[in-house]
Amino acid sequence: MPSATFLSRFRPAPDATASRARRSLVAVATRIGVPLGAALLALSIAPPAAAAPATPSPSPSAPGATGSNAGQQVDRFSVQPSGPKGPTGRNHFIYDVAPGSTLFDYVGVTNLSDRPLTFQVYATDAFTTVDGAFSLLPANQEPTDVGSWTRVEKKSVTVKPGKRADIRFEISVPTNATPGDHIGGVIAAVRQTGVTADGQQVQMDRRVAARVYLRVTGDVAPVLTVESMDVEYETPINPFGRTDMVVTYRLRNTGNVRLGGTGKVTVKGPFGWKLAQSEGLALPELLPGSVFTITERATGVPPAVRLTAEVELTPAMADGSVLSSVRTDKSIWAMPWLLLAALLVAGATVYLRIRRRRAVAAQANPGEKSPTSGGPAPSGAPAPSGEAAVSKPAAPSGEAAVPEQAAPSGEAQQDPAVPAQPTAATDQPGSPVAR
Repeated sequence: MPSATFLSRFRPAPDATASRARRSLVAVATRIGVPLGAALLALSIAPPAAAAPATPSPSPSAPGATGSNAGQQVDRFSVQPSGPKGPTGRNHFIYDVAPGSTLFDYVGVTNLSDRPLTFQVYATDAFTTVDGAFSLLPANQEPTDVGSWTRVEKKSVTVKPGKRADIRFEISVPTNATPGDHIGGVIAAVRQTGVTADGQQVQMDRRVAARVYLRVTGDVAPVLTVESMDVEYETPINPFGRTDMVVTYRLRNTGNVRLGGTGKVTVKGPFGWKLAQSEGLALPELLPGSVFTITERATGVPPAVRLTAEVELTPAMADGSVLSSVRTDKSIWAMPWLLLAALLVAGATVYLRIRRRRAVAAQANPGEKSPTSGGPAPSGAPAPSGEAAVSKPAAPSGEAAVPEQAAPSGEAQQDPAVPAQPTAATDQPGSPVAR
């Protein structure tokens, strides 16, 4: 099945926390220094870039009214569910049947032109287009599902102007048909000859169909999954600037019933700080096995270091039953490098200043040593172990204290307060001297 793609935009969510955070960042940047602060301020007040205007999508043209076919007559007709006596007021063919069942119904083809038209009537399978629309297989591709189970009694019918033909058809459900939805359509086609831009004639089929929604009884499994998710964000140079985030995610209906529902994308910063959120996006009708790609753009997202995009889907069945939400997310880094560099410079400056002050203080007091550095012991410290403490008399008032000197080896120390006595070896007057 081809994938479908959808593009949408959403605005950032207002948050008072963002304003407080921005004021805090400005205060930090201001303390870094006058030159750097002035540069950051000049960047922060720069006017934001104007959003690029959306590219307009081409409007669908009326059939047969464009190009070289503008001068051709347009044949108008309609196809709708009907009965043996005419339309029954149904918009689609909707059936709930068991495997192996056979059912009969009628399709009404009305000619709204002013000339007779010949229609080719047949059934085929449905699929989801790249833009999420309901479509049917081309005439040259054989159906394999409900289209192959359908047999039309009149494959070609001519209808007069203003008249309707009610054509009977039969659907035979195989006995091995899988439970769930089998979707297709009954088509009435008018073959016309057209002319290309270079003058060549081509055969064209103008087709109108009535949808067929057939559900085979059995276990119903409604499952919608997010196959992949991609987030693109280019961090702005200005740490206070804002830029766009592009979120692309791919959905697949892996169940056996058609699903719709809603989806939204939320962009968050650290600690769940909500930066932007999309409005509820209505999902198209996704047939079983269909793939659909959605791209959403969030504008004005700041570089909040770590950004997380969260996708939340709320699937719903055709009868309106809402299923459990499906969530997935993806995170990317969005580092404000200029601000981080400024903070790093500021931190290094503070560190160097502290080191310089300590060095100056150490030079101003070079003699300060700790008690454990080998300096003189403080007054009143106890004598070393094993030595007796000797009490010394205080010096008389007005006299300078003379420090003690150690006696020479072999001589006895005398107290300076006691007069020296003559020794026995000294010569006495009048005493005989031994010879």
